[in-house]
Amino acid sequence: MTPGNNGASTPEDDDPFGYLYADGQANGAQPPSGGYGYPNSVNRVRAVGTRQYGQQPQNAQTAPYGQVPQQGTYSQPNAHYAAPETLPGGATTAQQQMPAGGRGGRGPNHKGLLIGAIAVVAAVVIGIGVAMLGGDKDKDDASDEVGTGPTQSQESKPSASSSKGAGESNADLPEIDAKALRLGGGATLTQDVKGAQSDGGIYVGNLNQVGSSVTWTVNGVPKDGAYTVFARYSTVDEDQEMTLTVNGKPFGTKLNMGNFTHTKDGDFAKGWTKTYAYPTLNKGTNTITVSCQDGDKCNVLLDQLWLKAGQVKD
Repeated sequence: MTPGNNGASTPEDDDPFGYLYADGQANGAQPPSGGYGYPNSVNRVRAVGTRQYGQQPQNAQTAPYGQVPQQGTYSQPNAHYAAPETLPGGATTAQQQMPAGGRGGRGPNHKGLLIGAIAVVAAVVIGIGVAMLGGDKDKDDASDEVGTGPTQSQESKPSASSSKGAGESNADLPEIDAKALRLGGGATLTQDVKGAQSDGGIYVGNLNQVGSSVTWTVNGVPKDGAYTVFARYSTVDEDQEMTLTVNGKPFGTKLNMGNFTHTKDGDFAKGWTKTYAYPTLNKGTNTITVSCQDGDKCNVLLDQLWLKAGQVKD
């Protein structure tokens, strides 16, 4: 038998797609020579498994079955045999490379975050330091406002230092030599003992009698407040103490006039030293009196008196 001479009832004629199978091809089955009745249809169908992707489709209208068409017989791929990846929405053939860092664009700016955190910490530390400094200043201001009225604890015992003359005191505060003091009782001016630093070497003697005194009228005190009054004197053997009166009121404690030079045998020329007390004075004029009262020890020679601002020792 040959194809086309077997009659209309042969199996390959009954099956219009018999040419797609190996046994149909062996029996001479041929694909139909015409289209399938719709525009632009292909003229022949390939057998299963013969489709080669990535190659140009054959032009079934100009090339025999199974032959490669001549170059230039077509200009566009056949839409019915287009590879899936060439169709709209087809599979992507190349994997998109992700940027470094695992996300689009640049990664997080870790350096900028670190600098910002350091700036915040620094601002907090500075704020705490300013607050602490402000608190200390408030405390200092509060301590300056504490009352400065005379008390017994405000008069400290002077050290055993050598004396300093009035010329070494504050230049803008009053000072006085012995001969300018107002004397009371048995007090007298004399210059027998050497070592006095007042003008002419004059000092006040005979203070060892009850009722003897020296009074200093202090002019030019710049403002109310605490001051230190210094007294330069000489004593020997035993420590001495006399009564200090400020503006008519006895000071809280006796004026300590100790033998800080440790002079013995009555040598007053070697006993010159100084002492001090911390009175509160008024702006303008004040009176300071050193006197010998009952119970006092007054065996001293008085040379000079002077003031310094505040509570100091030198």
